[in-house]
Amino acid sequence: MIKFTNVFKAFPKGGLALKDVSFHIAKGEFVFLTGHSGAGKSTVLKLVYADEPVTSGEVRVSGFNVAELRPRDVPMLRRRLGIVFQDFRLLEDRTAEENVAFALEVTGARRSSLPARVMRVLTQVGLAAKGQAYPRELSGGEQQRVAIARALVNEPSVLLADEPTGNLDERATRGVFQLLRDINASGTAVVMATHDLDLVRQAPYRVIELQEGALVYDSSVDEPRDQAATP
Repeated sequence: MIKFTNVFKAFPKGGLALKDVSFHIAKGEFVFLTGHSGAGKSTVLKLVYADEPVTSGEVRVSGFNVAELRPRDVPMLRRRLGIVFQDFRLLEDRTAEENVAFALEVTGARRSSLPARVMRVLTQVGLAAKGQAYPRELSGGEQQRVAIARALVNEPSVLLADEPTGNLDERATRGVFQLLRDINASGTAVVMATHDLDLVRQAPYRVIELQEGALVYDSSVDEPRDQAATP
């Protein structure tokens, strides 16, 4: 489903962000992507959703060789992915329902199908009663749930979550993490970038750790250890 083969990523002024990274994530897996801030977690995700080009090596996602995608084909790849960010990225002048519907509108979905599809995912994330609320009227945890609903509405095969609990308090963090676990249990692969080791320890999911751009630990192939990542 996601396969990195000897991937290097260099930025003109930032040096090597990824150094010879190889791994394979299968359909339906839940994977923690861990490491210090700046270790390369967000860069991995950006390569997956074709926000950055690979310098060398190969990135394959849902059958696509990302380096060979034409610009007009990138949206086709992204429709197979759901993407959640730490800072929510909601449209402040739109309600929760309208934020979720926007993700359908940009794919050309039939307008008549929007209300039912939007309500389905808002119900899934526990916000059916908050559809008419604007982001400023929602807590941080609720805003992240709207962002997750928006990511799910196109029924992606993979959900990418980049530090999705980074701006949340402990209670909201637990709720969002449980939601991601439920989404994974329904068959969607989840790749969650996080430096929150307490979350990592809560579930027996695969851990991939990056350190200064290099893959230094993968629990699917390496010996177990007491601490899967460094804070």
